[in-house]
Amino acid sequence: MRGMENSTSKPDEASSPAGRGFTWPVRVYYEDTDAGGIVFYANYLKFFERARTEWLRACGIDQRRLADETGVLFVVRSTALGYHSPARLDDTVMTVSRVGKLGRASIDFVQEAWRDDVLLATGTIRVACVDGQAMRPAPIPACVHDVLQRGPQKELHAVSTAVQ
Repeated sequence: MRGMENSTSKPDEASSPAGRGFTWPVRVYYEDTDAGGIVFYANYLKFFERARTEWLRACGIDQRRLADETGVLFVVRSTALGYHSPARLDDTVMTVSRVGKLGRASIDFVQEAWRDDVLLATGTIRVACVDGQAMRPAPIPACVHDVLQRGPQKELHAVSTAVQ
């Protein structure tokens, strides 16, 4: 299935993963694959979730503590995914995350999954900030808003690449 790659999944140097956002490596395990031996499509959502969580963690944002102290939670409101090329058992998938749109109570994360210079999957995940009790929209806390507005920093890239 590696032959499924096409010209649209072989980006030029300017569109490769390095420098495009917060990067986080994910190893493909047997449990991530389907009967055909490739990553089951829904598992890219798990990969992207891990990357967003690690980005916040690298920025010093503990989501559990944030919920305890402010009463707000982040919940996925919608997803849009595109699949470009398969990943397989034991591949290292590099996820790239950046903020596409930052609103008062929602964040659109633009995320990509890469194997080397091959684009595997893309996604836009809208995350809503809600009051944990009422489950109604709530403003994103200023500390989180400020971190996301700055975007991924070079030192965050260094933190994530050290995990490899």
